[in-house]
Amino acid sequence: MSSSANDIQAPVAEYRVVMNHEEQYSVWPAGRELPAGWRDAGVRGDKETCLAHIEEVWTDMRPLSLRTQLAGPAPEAEARA
Repeated sequence: MSSSANDIQAPVAEYRVVMNHEEQYSVWPAGRELPAGWRDAGVRGDKETCLAHIEEVWTDMRPLSLRTQLAGPAPEAEARA
């Protein structure tokens, strides 16, 4: 089996917490470009630090669109109706 230098990846020392438009979180290597649809959530550190932050802030695993749908119309929208 042949291997090239590109196949070997160095361990990642720093990660960042990222979030998508549905307010779902993940960790991403700090030095890599973010994939489309994800943005930096402002927390960096080792993987354990990032995962601890996600556990603390991501208390509702449902996507934002579902939470919004289940919440119903905003009170000001009902007042205008």
